[in-house]
Amino acid sequence: MNIHTRAVHAGDRKAAGRHVPVTTPIHAASSYFYKDIEELDRVFGGEQAGFSYARYGNPSNAALEELTTELESGHGSLACSSGMAALQLAIQTALTDRRKAVLAADALFGATFNLLMTVFGPLGVDVRFVNMCDLEAVARAIDEQKPGCLMMETISNPMLRVADLDKIAALAQAAGAALIVDNTFATPLLVKPMERGASLVVHSLTKYLAGHGDVMGGVVVSDEPHFATMTALSRVTGPALGPFECFLAMRGIKTFPLRMERQCANACRVASALSVNANVERVYFPQDPAHPDAAAIRRLFREGLFGAIVSFELKGNGREGVFRFMNALKMVVPATSLGDVHTMTLYPAISSHREISPKQRARMGIGDNLVRLSVGIEAAEDILADLDQALASISS
Repeated sequence: MNIHTRAVHAGDRKAAGRHVPVTTPIHAASSYFYKDIEELDRVFGGEQAGFSYARYGNPSNAALEELTTELESGHGSLACSSGMAALQLAIQTALTDRRKAVLAADALFGATFNLLMTVFGPLGVDVRFVNMCDLEAVARAIDEQKPGCLMMETISNPMLRVADLDKIAALAQAAGAALIVDNTFATPLLVKPMERGASLVVHSLTKYLAGHGDVMGGVVVSDEPHFATMTALSRVTGPALGPFECFLAMRGIKTFPLRMERQCANACRVASALSVNANVERVYFPQDPAHPDAAAIRRLFREGLFGAIVSFELKGNGREGVFRFMNALKMVVPATSLGDVHTMTLYPAISSHREISPKQRARMGIGDNLVRLSVGIEAAEDILADLDQALASISS
């Protein structure tokens, strides 16, 4: 089935009985019982499908997990309390029976960098970073480090680099390592990493999938070899997403492909307009024919879709100029997130990459004049008008 159809139908209408709700209801119970204790015993022991305790799962979780599994062509999913909780679970799953070593992309979301360095590092995990867009460097690093897993983003945050996902997956598989891919920026509408060889795919549900800025959540989609381990870990660590958040996420996902198509189209117009604005030094966007990863983008992404994040540098400005620009915006929302229906802007130096040192940010290409824009579903001309007047204010 087409992804639009899967987004609308997967996970719903699983209730038994004469009256079946059209959409999955909110199951707020923390525990479940059965007509006899023997049946509960079988459910607890995994001999029979069912629910016993909400930390292990409930019907709301199960419905959302079926939906995300369908969208990403995986074996199974686990809905978590946040994208970072999902990422931590994915890394723990990948390293359970492998060497405690992570080879990560050197261009990552700031919180992901901190998770690796300040949580896994002190636990004895060997964490190293490599330019994932340099396949020879990746192969050398794998040979030297012999990592248990590789970690990358489909589209890097915020510089929008796109590595050869399938070729990296092949390198990881040959080395016996798992490949974890954060697919939040791309979404399964643009690319499905599991179909390209990834072992575990992570999303911040908060972003494009739920899409309305009203739910905090994450999900890990797993292949078959990792699913039992991931499930066992989640039963102990308890990252389960609440039933109301599952309901909100499912409701948002039903329109996610429509929203994402509109956002991608708007982003193309915004990137083109910014590229000729006198107050903009440089624009970063995957549609650019001169993008350093243009070949990978053409090969991996669905035709005509390039994501909805546009990063750009203000000409002749730094922190003060960025602040003036963001304060001058009238419709675009300066907020710490992305993927909502409304257009949002963020200053990486004080938000997504605030905890990264200035030197490290510079190595990542994140200058003090870099702005990240998450393009929404508004009329493109209204987005452009607001950006134009705010950009004009920094040159006056």
